[in-house]
Amino acid sequence: MKILVIGGTGLTGRLVTKKLAKLGHQVVIGSPSHGVDLLTGEGISGALENTEIVIDLSNSSSPDEETALHFFQAAGKNLVKAELAANIRHHLVLSIVGTDDALQIGYLRAKKYQEENIKNSGIPYTIIRSTQFHEHTDAIIAVQGNEEEVFVSKIDYQPIALEDVTDFIVQFALEEPKNGTVEIAGPTRANMDDFVAKYIEIAGKAIKVVSDDDSKYMHLVVPKSLLVPAGKYSPGKIHFEDWALNTLLP
Repeated sequence: MKILVIGGTGLTGRLVTKKLAKLGHQVVIGSPSHGVDLLTGEGISGALENTEIVIDLSNSSSPDEETALHFFQAAGKNLVKAELAANIRHHLVLSIVGTDDALQIGYLRAKKYQEENIKNSGIPYTIIRSTQFHEHTDAIIAVQGNEEEVFVSKIDYQPIALEDVTDFIVQFALEEPKNGTVEIAGPTRANMDDFVAKYIEIAGKAIKVVSDDDSKYMHLVVPKSLLVPAGKYSPGKIHFEDWALNTLLP
Protein backbone atom coordinates (compact mmCIF):
# COMPACT_ATOMS: atom_id res chain seq x y z
CA MET A 1 0.00 0.00 0.00
CA LYS A 2 0.97 3.62 -0.37
CA ILE A 3 1.13 5.29 3.03
CA LEU A 4 1.75 8.95 3.85
CA VAL A 5 3.61 9.51 7.13
CA ILE A 6 3.13 13.10 8.27
CA GLY A 7 6.12 13.98 10.43
CA GLY A 8 8.14 11.21 8.84
CA THR A 9 11.44 12.96 9.53
CA GLY A 10 10.94 13.04 13.30
CA LEU A 11 12.22 10.51 15.82
CA THR A 12 9.02 8.45 15.76
CA GLY A 13 8.35 9.05 12.10
CA ARG A 14 11.72 7.74 10.97
CA LEU A 15 11.20 4.46 12.80
CA VAL A 16 7.62 4.08 11.52
CA THR A 17 8.76 4.77 7.97
CA LYS A 18 11.55 2.21 8.25
CA LYS A 19 9.21 -0.48 9.61
CA LEU A 20 6.60 0.12 6.90
CA ALA A 21 9.20 0.05 4.13
CA LYS A 22 10.60 -3.21 5.52
CA LEU A 23 7.09 -4.68 5.23
CA GLY A 24 7.06 -3.75 1.55
CA HIS A 25 4.81 -0.68 1.65
CA GLN A 26 5.40 2.44 -0.42
CA VAL A 27 6.01 5.23 2.08
CA VAL A 28 5.78 8.95 1.37
CA ILE A 29 7.27 11.30 3.96
CA GLY A 30 5.14 14.34 4.72
CA SER A 31 7.34 17.18 5.94
CA PRO A 32 8.38 20.62 4.68
CA SER A 33 11.80 19.24 3.74
CA HIS A 34 10.00 16.76 1.46
CA GLY A 35 7.69 19.34 -0.09
CA VAL A 36 4.66 18.84 2.18
CA ASP A 37 3.68 21.82 4.34
CA LEU A 38 0.62 21.33 6.52
CA LEU A 39 0.40 24.99 7.50
CA THR A 40 0.14 26.26 3.92
CA GLY A 41 -1.34 23.13 2.37
CA GLU A 42 1.49 22.99 -0.17
CA GLY A 43 2.24 19.52 -1.50
CA ILE A 44 -0.47 17.67 0.43
CA SER A 45 -2.67 16.79 -2.54
CA GLY A 46 0.27 15.47 -4.52
CA ALA A 47 1.47 13.34 -1.62
CA LEU A 48 -2.01 11.85 -1.27
CA GLU A 49 -2.30 10.64 -4.87
CA ASN A 50 -3.13 6.89 -4.79
CA THR A 51 -2.55 6.89 -1.02
CA GLU A 52 -4.71 4.66 1.18
CA ILE A 53 -3.48 5.40 4.69
CA VAL A 54 -2.30 8.57 6.44
CA ILE A 55 -0.30 8.34 9.67
CA ASP A 56 -0.28 11.72 11.39
CA LEU A 57 2.72 12.19 13.67
CA SER A 58 2.83 15.94 13.16
CA ASN A 59 3.64 18.33 15.98
CA SER A 60 3.82 22.05 16.56
CA SER A 61 7.15 23.83 16.75
CA SER A 62 6.42 24.74 20.38
CA PRO A 63 4.15 23.39 23.16
CA ASP A 64 3.01 26.96 23.78
CA GLU A 65 -0.80 27.04 23.56
CA GLU A 66 -1.07 29.74 20.91
CA THR A 67 1.57 28.15 18.68
CA ALA A 68 0.19 24.62 19.11
CA LEU A 69 -3.44 25.57 18.58
CA HIS A 70 -2.61 27.60 15.47
CA PHE A 71 -0.64 24.69 14.06
CA PHE A 72 -3.24 21.98 14.67
CA GLN A 73 -6.09 24.16 13.42
CA ALA A 74 -4.38 25.11 10.17
CA ALA A 75 -2.81 21.69 9.63
CA GLY A 76 -6.05 19.88 10.42
CA LYS A 77 -8.11 22.00 8.05
CA ASN A 78 -5.69 21.54 5.15
CA LEU A 79 -5.16 17.84 5.78
CA VAL A 80 -8.83 16.90 6.12
CA LYS A 81 -9.79 18.84 2.98
CA ALA A 82 -7.13 17.07 0.92
CA GLU A 83 -7.87 13.63 2.41
CA LEU A 84 -11.58 13.88 1.65
CA ALA A 85 -10.76 14.75 -1.96
CA ALA A 86 -8.35 11.80 -2.14
CA ASN A 87 -10.81 9.37 -0.53
CA ILE A 88 -8.35 8.24 2.15
CA ARG A 89 -9.56 5.03 3.79
CA HIS A 90 -7.75 5.31 7.14
CA HIS A 91 -6.29 8.23 9.09
CA LEU A 92 -4.28 7.40 12.22
CA VAL A 93 -3.16 10.07 14.65
CA LEU A 94 -0.79 9.73 17.63
CA SER A 95 -2.01 11.55 20.73
CA ILE A 96 -1.47 11.56 24.50
CA VAL A 97 -3.00 9.57 27.36
CA GLY A 98 -4.96 11.78 29.76
CA THR A 99 -5.73 14.55 27.28
CA ASP A 100 -9.34 14.90 28.48
CA ASP A 101 -8.29 15.25 32.13
CA ALA A 102 -5.99 18.26 31.90
CA LEU A 103 -7.49 20.62 29.36
CA GLN A 104 -6.23 23.52 31.48
CA ILE A 105 -2.88 22.79 29.80
CA GLY A 106 -2.80 24.68 26.52
CA TYR A 107 -0.91 22.03 24.56
CA LEU A 108 -3.42 19.35 25.54
CA ARG A 109 -6.27 21.60 24.42
CA ALA A 110 -4.53 21.82 21.05
CA LYS A 111 -4.13 18.02 20.89
CA LYS A 112 -7.80 17.65 21.80
CA TYR A 113 -8.66 19.88 18.85
CA GLN A 114 -6.54 17.66 16.60
CA GLU A 115 -8.45 14.59 17.80
CA GLU A 116 -11.88 16.16 17.42
CA ASN A 117 -11.04 17.49 13.97
CA ILE A 118 -10.43 14.01 12.58
CA LYS A 119 -13.34 12.50 14.52
CA ASN A 120 -15.74 14.96 12.88
CA SER A 121 -14.21 14.77 9.40
CA GLY A 122 -16.06 11.72 8.09
CA ILE A 123 -12.74 10.03 7.35
CA PRO A 124 -12.31 6.53 8.90
CA TYR A 125 -9.84 6.99 11.73
CA THR A 126 -7.93 5.58 14.66
CA ILE A 127 -6.58 7.70 17.52
CA ILE A 128 -3.72 6.20 19.54
CA ARG A 129 -3.23 7.79 22.93
CA SER A 130 0.19 6.92 24.31
CA THR A 131 1.84 7.39 27.69
CA GLN A 132 5.19 9.20 27.85
CA PHE A 133 8.15 7.49 26.20
CA HIS A 134 11.05 5.88 28.07
CA GLU A 135 13.24 8.20 26.01
CA HIS A 136 11.63 11.20 27.74
CA THR A 137 13.45 10.50 31.03
CA ASP A 138 16.43 12.74 30.20
CA ALA A 139 14.05 15.65 29.60
CA ILE A 140 12.43 15.14 33.00
CA ILE A 141 15.84 15.24 34.66
CA ALA A 142 16.91 18.32 32.71
CA VAL A 143 13.72 20.31 33.31
CA GLN A 144 13.03 19.29 36.89
CA GLY A 145 16.56 19.27 38.25
CA ASN A 146 20.08 20.63 38.28
CA GLU A 147 23.56 19.12 38.41
CA GLU A 148 23.03 17.82 41.94
CA GLU A 149 19.32 17.14 42.43
CA VAL A 150 16.17 16.36 40.49
CA PHE A 151 12.76 16.96 42.02
CA VAL A 152 10.26 14.30 41.01
CA SER A 153 6.69 13.70 42.09
CA LYS A 154 5.29 10.37 43.20
CA ILE A 155 2.53 10.62 40.58
CA ASP A 156 1.55 7.48 38.69
CA TYR A 157 3.76 6.76 35.71
CA GLN A 158 3.75 4.04 33.03
CA PRO A 159 6.19 4.98 30.27
CA ILE A 160 6.51 3.05 27.03
CA ALA A 161 9.53 2.42 24.80
CA LEU A 162 9.61 4.24 21.48
CA GLU A 163 10.20 0.88 19.78
CA ASP A 164 6.88 -0.39 21.17
CA VAL A 165 5.12 2.82 20.16
CA THR A 166 6.22 2.48 16.56
CA ASP A 167 5.19 -1.18 16.50
CA PHE A 168 1.69 -0.21 17.67
CA ILE A 169 1.44 2.61 15.13
CA VAL A 170 2.28 0.25 12.29
CA GLN A 171 -0.04 -2.46 13.64
CA PHE A 172 -3.08 -0.22 14.06
CA ALA A 173 -2.46 1.66 10.81
CA LEU A 174 -2.56 -1.57 8.80
CA GLU A 175 -5.69 -2.82 10.58
CA GLU A 176 -9.22 -1.65 9.89
CA PRO A 177 -9.99 1.82 11.32
CA LYS A 178 -11.29 1.71 14.90
CA ASN A 179 -13.31 4.90 14.47
CA GLY A 180 -12.40 5.42 18.11
CA THR A 181 -9.51 5.76 20.53
CA VAL A 182 -7.07 3.11 21.74
CA GLU A 183 -4.52 3.57 24.50
CA ILE A 184 -1.00 2.18 24.75
CA ALA A 185 1.40 2.12 27.71
CA GLY A 186 4.46 0.37 29.04
CA PRO A 187 4.23 -2.99 30.85
CA THR A 188 5.04 -1.54 34.30
CA ARG A 189 3.28 1.08 36.43
CA ALA A 190 4.97 2.75 39.42
CA ASN A 191 5.63 6.22 40.81
CA MET A 192 7.48 8.59 38.50
CA ASP A 193 10.28 9.08 41.02
CA ASP A 194 10.94 5.32 41.01
CA PHE A 195 11.55 5.32 37.25
CA VAL A 196 13.80 8.37 37.39
CA ALA A 197 15.80 6.96 40.32
CA LYS A 198 16.34 3.66 38.49
CA TYR A 199 17.48 5.50 35.34
CA ILE A 200 19.96 7.62 37.30
CA GLU A 201 21.27 4.53 39.11
CA ILE A 202 21.86 2.65 35.87
CA ALA A 203 23.43 5.72 34.26
CA GLY A 204 25.78 6.10 37.22
CA LYS A 205 24.96 9.79 37.57
CA ALA A 206 25.73 11.63 40.81
CA ILE A 207 22.28 13.16 41.02
CA LYS A 208 20.01 12.85 44.03
CA VAL A 209 16.30 12.20 43.44
CA VAL A 210 14.19 14.34 45.75
CA SER A 211 10.71 12.82 45.87
CA ASP A 212 7.59 14.79 46.72
CA ASP A 213 3.79 14.58 46.64
CA ASP A 214 3.27 17.82 44.72
CA SER A 215 1.66 16.03 41.76
CA LYS A 216 3.75 18.02 39.31
CA TYR A 217 5.05 17.06 35.90
CA MET A 218 7.47 19.37 34.07
CA HIS A 219 6.51 22.02 36.67
CA LEU A 220 2.79 21.71 35.82
CA VAL A 221 0.31 20.62 38.47
CA VAL A 222 -1.57 17.61 37.07
CA PRO A 223 -3.98 14.93 38.34
CA LYS A 224 -2.12 12.09 40.07
CA SER A 225 -3.13 9.53 37.42
CA LEU A 226 -2.99 11.80 34.36
CA LEU A 227 -0.01 10.02 32.80
CA VAL A 228 -1.37 6.45 32.95
CA PRO A 229 -4.25 4.74 31.13
CA ALA A 230 -7.64 5.09 32.79
CA GLY A 231 -8.95 1.73 31.60
CA LYS A 232 -8.24 -0.87 28.94
CA TYR A 233 -4.97 -0.44 27.05
CA SER A 234 -2.44 -2.33 24.95
CA PRO A 235 0.82 -2.93 26.88
CA GLY A 236 4.24 -2.67 25.32
CA LYS A 237 6.79 -5.47 25.66
CA ILE A 238 9.93 -3.58 26.64
CA HIS A 239 10.41 -3.03 30.37
CA PHE A 240 11.91 0.26 31.49
CA GLU A 241 14.90 -1.26 33.28
CA ASP A 242 15.77 -3.46 30.29
CA TRP A 243 15.54 -0.45 27.99
CA ALA A 244 17.73 1.65 30.30
CA LEU A 245 20.36 -1.09 30.58
CA ASN A 246 20.49 -1.49 26.79
CA THR A 247 20.55 2.24 26.22
CA LEU A 248 22.95 3.43 28.89
CA LEU A 249 25.48 0.65 29.25
CA PRO A 250 28.14 -0.15 26.61
